[in-house]
Amino acid sequence: MARSRLAGAARLARWADAALGPGREGPTTDDKATLSDAAAERAAADLGLTAAQVRADWDTARLAGLIEVHGDNARPGWRLRAWNRDDSAVLRGWVALFDAWSLACPEPEGHEAAAVAEVVSAMPQVLSFLQLSAGPVPVEQLLDLLRQRVTELRTDRCEVPYDPDAAGPAAPMPTGTTTAAVLGRDTALRPAPATRPTAVSDPDSAVVTAPEGPLADALGEGTSLAPLLGWALQALAAVGALTDGDGQATLTPLGSWAVWVKLEQICVAAQSPAGNIEQSAEDMLRGCAQLRPNAARAEYRAWLAARPVGSAVTELLGGARGEDALLRGLAFEALRVVGAPAEPDVRAVLDEPALRPYALLWLAEHDGVDAEDAHEVLTREEATWLWVDTAAAVTDHGEASMLVRHLEAAVQPTVPMLLDEVRTVGHPRTVQVLVALAAAHPDPALAKAVRRAAFQVHTGGS
Repeated sequence: MARSRLAGAARLARWADAALGPGREGPTTDDKATLSDAAAERAAADLGLTAAQVRADWDTARLAGLIEVHGDNARPGWRLRAWNRDDSAVLRGWVALFDAWSLACPEPEGHEAAAVAEVVSAMPQVLSFLQLSAGPVPVEQLLDLLRQRVTELRTDRCEVPYDPDAAGPAAPMPTGTTTAAVLGRDTALRPAPATRPTAVSDPDSAVVTAPEGPLADALGEGTSLAPLLGWALQALAAVGALTDGDGQATLTPLGSWAVWVKLEQICVAAQSPAGNIEQSAEDMLRGCAQLRPNAARAEYRAWLAARPVGSAVTELLGGARGEDALLRGLAFEALRVVGAPAEPDVRAVLDEPALRPYALLWLAEHDGVDAEDAHEVLTREEATWLWVDTAAAVTDHGEASMLVRHLEAAVQPTVPMLLDEVRTVGHPRTVQVLVALAAAHPDPALAKAVRRAAFQVHTGGS
């Protein structure tokens, strides 16, 4: 269903990759990534579509992460690159579109931005009710639920109702608010119309000015929330999350799945085993250092479920760049839990010497290489650098016996060969690692050789 819903957007994204890449005519004429008239006409001619269809597919592709626009260049997003081999990339693309439902269709005119924002914030609860009902729900019932939720939002803000007989009007409601934190953690902010980003570049192709037909009849005109609920249901129907008819709304199987996944994420986030869900990535990783692997992975999942994927990956890589080698390894373990969405960011750090070996192993495993064989993608020098980095983690956080056993993990067949290559690998912690290894090793002759190697590295000798 997700592939079918995004088929037109994927087709246009592939066309844009071939026709609008670097060195070719730019796809946009402004800084809002709006498709230019020339590009729209060219795509329409090449793909046998109308210009309005091209613009609609362009907007869908951008919201679904199939196209990324940088300046005048359009390039495929990671989801498009993984489209044919990774079903999760397709599903994540549709979920991104689902999260952006309020941007896919402009809200009806004549409503204050604050009222629109309240409805957007309340819709996650409406969707949850639809999912748990597992069947058609009368729109009147959804309207009652919406009223209750909006009242709760206003109560939480301790707003004073407007009283026309009072000395003066109440303070105006804020012009912008976030979408609901419960289901819409990846959804965009909804600022006032003056600053609201334009997602649909051809309004005539997708405007939903007001509900019509049985939906409008069911809603009635007794409340200002009715047309906004109608807009929300129409917009959610436009992205394929629900259907409406005969005064009832029903989640599609795809919409039901997406809401269930988000409810599941809430449960995972609420069950943070070690209580690190509110911590920074670095503090969370440090808190996981003493956990067993399964418990640590559960903590990673809880921490990730409470954050947008993009910012979580950025924060994890930031923690990996620190001086603590243990956190570097744990950060990439957490990135394994993230999976495919982390691929572009992991590839982007391949030029950083401290992260390159970890990134290469991560990418090899992501491409299907068995974890036990993934080390074969490393050069001898990269493998040696990783051995020193891991030894630094053991030196700082482990026991002496662990450091001695770590010798078995080296790619070199003998300790003298290992020492020769360690001296030239250039790791900043080489001296400390060798000194700690010499102190821990029970063989006096080997310990002496290790101390000599540490002295040579320290003095710059050979």
